[in-house]
Amino acid sequence: MENKDYKSRYIDSKVQKYLHTFGAVCIEGPKWCGKTWTSEHAANSEIKIGDPSGNFQNRQLAMISPDLVLGGEAPHLIDEWQEVPELWDAVRTEVDKRNSKGQFILTGSATPQVKGVLHSGAGRIGRLRMRTMTLYEAGNSTGAVSLEDICRGRAETAADGEVKLTELIDLVLRGGWPGSQGLNTDQARIVAEDYLNAVLESDISRITDVRINTNKVEQMLRSLARNESTTASVNKLKNDIRETDGKGIENSTLDFYLDLLDRLFLLDNQKPFSTSMRSSVRVKQQEKRHFADPSLAASLLKATPEKLLGDLNTFGFLFEALVEHDLRIYAESFGAQLLHYQDYRGREIDSVIEMEDGSWCAAEIKLGANQIDAAAASLLKIRQEFENDEKAVPPSELLVVCGMSRAAYRRPDGVYVVPITSLRA
Repeated sequence: MENKDYKSRYIDSKVQKYLHTFGAVCIEGPKWCGKTWTSEHAANSEIKIGDPSGNFQNRQLAMISPDLVLGGEAPHLIDEWQEVPELWDAVRTEVDKRNSKGQFILTGSATPQVKGVLHSGAGRIGRLRMRTMTLYEAGNSTGAVSLEDICRGRAETAADGEVKLTELIDLVLRGGWPGSQGLNTDQARIVAEDYLNAVLESDISRITDVRINTNKVEQMLRSLARNESTTASVNKLKNDIRETDGKGIENSTLDFYLDLLDRLFLLDNQKPFSTSMRSSVRVKQQEKRHFADPSLAASLLKATPEKLLGDLNTFGFLFEALVEHDLRIYAESFGAQLLHYQDYRGREIDSVIEMEDGSWCAAEIKLGANQIDAAAASLLKIRQEFENDEKAVPPSELLVVCGMSRAAYRRPDGVYVVPITSLRA
């Protein structure tokens, strides 16, 4: 359905690819990340299950007889299908009947409880994860340099304008929410705060029948924010919660609450790099913790521009979250994946972009240009250690992604440097 105000998203091409591959496509992700607009852009008809008009007439209709809401020119969009979980099986059955590709697009901002969904939909319904906007999609990156070109060793020099620290702080506090792009920083901060309040006050209770201690969930969220862009363990989260109110929390309860946040697509952790190397070095298999958008962590920390200017250590973690949010979307757009590396020798790599052919790029993330030399030295040392291990596969490219650099360029030592505000897929 035509929308002249629609801003292209990297997921658009994947939606089309999946529509030509499956009978239906389910686009999942945090609410307000743009799923409906993207789906409407690809659809020829739609029904919104969450539409309150007519006393939620569409939802009632779907609950009475799910097949009644499946009519419409294909691809037919069913927005917020999880409001009536039975729709999943109805779509799967209809796909089998029609035996044709690209019949439906489903969107969901939460994963419903298993009950009411009888079939996984494997082979019929393809799933896509949608995230908030990258800097390039939002118009805050020039896109002068391609991440894919960097990973394939063909990126060239590109000049970039000066980026101020205050501008980077604004980008973190604003986040990638489509509806926040036209707001000022204070307004964007209010949006993030209200988003989290809605999660605590209503969203969580809608996806479980179990009684929730919202105070504990809020404490857990604040602990996750304090540990943004780290590999903090569950025990670390438990200790944070205990220190907050003097009362502990059971492992099973903490795991359950984390699962609820996952089902709301609020968490987007970065998996560890499991190389093909059969080295004697044991790799730490701990995920790096991230929220779905860096603005959520910033809001939970009560961050303001003034506070972050006075605490660059904290801002460094939030900036890393911003960069890795974008790197993940860029990488996945050309079939790569974003990981991180950490082993028991103390070696760490902020980001690993692993290509489909098994080659990989090692990336360090630094806020200021004065940190580039140290980051490059660290990458070169790690590559040398990998090269000295006959069972290892060394990185094919080394990259430093920074916040305040006026150009993208390759250093004499071979390390490529690029400002995040110059990057695209």
